[in-house]
Amino acid sequence: MESEHRPVAVLLAGGLARRMGGGDKPLRLLGGRPLLEHVLDRIRPQVRAMALNANGDPARFAAWGLPVLPDTLPDNPGPLAGVLAGMRWAQALGVADVLSVPADTPFLPLDLVARLDAARRAAGVPIVCAASGGRTHPVVALWPAALADALEASLLAGMRKIDRWTATHGVASAGFDETGYDPFFNVNSPDELQAAERLLAGLQGSV
Repeated sequence: MESEHRPVAVLLAGGLARRMGGGDKPLRLLGGRPLLEHVLDRIRPQVRAMALNANGDPARFAAWGLPVLPDTLPDNPGPLAGVLAGMRWAQALGVADVLSVPADTPFLPLDLVARLDAARRAAGVPIVCAASGGRTHPVVALWPAALADALEASLLAGMRKIDRWTATHGVASAGFDETGYDPFFNVNSPDELQAAERLLAGLQGSV
């Protein structure tokens, strides 16, 4: 994708991480580095700019020098609120699209944006999400910032289900099944962090 048409990215770090015992999952170490750094390394070359969606004191992410976008709605309404924050940020920058990814997915495809964009164009719909292993990943998606007002209205009306909301506007999916592992593996528990360590070691060993 040409640089002037690239989206901005919002990394969703606003979850409560109950299965990890609380705290910020993106700051847990994988291969001696925070999960967040793995995500940044994979997404940075694909987008114009990046921001974090996180609530609470933004100083804990100061080392990365990224804008920290809190939810604009109270009571942790879920990932759609993070998408909305990303849409508003994109609008302020004059950028048409925003990519959303969880900040605990360290193996994201290096061609994620290009393939999402191609699938969206082929389908002729405004939204596209990633898919692998026979299931979709609705928070790994490309969104038009122009839908911000519609999303905000839906959230204020109580909408929380991503699939339900995207279906009302038109959504396609882009499949990623050729890698031999799930590139959208996300770390939700200590056991999954150990599994990610094994996967990372295997990938590094194959280089």
